[in-house]
Amino acid sequence: MILSTKAMAEEKCFIFQENHKIIRQEGQCDKRYAPASSFKISLSLMGYDAGIFKDENHPNWPFKEGYDLFINVCKGSHNPREWMRDSCFWYSQVLTKELGMERFKSYVKEFSYGNMDVTGDKDKNNGLTHSWLSSSLEISPEEQMIFLQKLLDGALPVSKKAIEMTKKILFREELSGGWKLYGKTGNGRSAKTGLQNGWFVGWIEKNGRRIIFASHLADDKKQETPASFRIRDEARNKLW
Repeated sequence: MILSTKAMAEEKCFIFQENHKIIRQEGQCDKRYAPASSFKISLSLMGYDAGIFKDENHPNWPFKEGYDLFINVCKGSHNPREWMRDSCFWYSQVLTKELGMERFKSYVKEFSYGNMDVTGDKDKNNGLTHSWLSSSLEISPEEQMIFLQKLLDGALPVSKKAIEMTKKILFREELSGGWKLYGKTGNGRSAKTGLQNGWFVGWIEKNGRRIIFASHLADDKKQETPASFRIRDEARNKLW
C-alpha cells in the first residue's frame, strides 16, 4: 500500500537488497516523495537510449543566462559525467526538452517509475521540466529499489549502451575492502513548509556481489545541511 506524502515528523528509510532479497530494512519505506535529483538515473537512461547522449563526454552543453542555477558549480558547460557529478538541474531540463513530452512521458510509464505522473505543478504546464522536483512525480524507497534492480538486471526497455553508460557515470568511488560505490543523491524542499526530503540510492559491488540500496529522509524541522547529504552519510555507515 502506498501512503500519503505528508509527513509531520522526521522519517527515515533504509532498505538494502542482495540477490533479489531484502537483507535489511528500517523505517517506513512505502511512502512516496518527489525523487528530485535521484531521477537523474532515469534521465540518463532516457538520454542514452534516445541517442541524445553519445558518451560520458558528449553532448557538452553550455550554460546560458536564464537557466535555473541552484549551485554555482553548475555555472559553465557540462557533459553527462559532469552533470551527474554536479547534479545540475538546467542540464536535465535541456535533455527533457530535447526528448519532448511524448517520449519523456512514455519512458516514465515504461519504467513504471513511481506514480508516473509527469503533469507538473497545477496549472503551470511545466511537467516536462519540473515534474520530478517537488512536483507531481513521486516514488517510494521500495519502488526505487525495484527500479534499480530492473536497471541492473537489464530488464528496462532501453538499450544495453544506455544501461552501461548510466552505470559508468554513476560511479562515485572505490571503498575500503574493494567495494565500488555507484549512486545518486537527491534533495527537495517543500514550497509550502520549506522542509527538505533527501535521497541516496544506488548499489555497491565487489567480486560478483552486488548490494542495492535506497535511503530517504524527510525532515520535521528546517535544517541548513541538505537532507541528501545527511541521509547519504547515514546510509554509508550502515552499508559498510
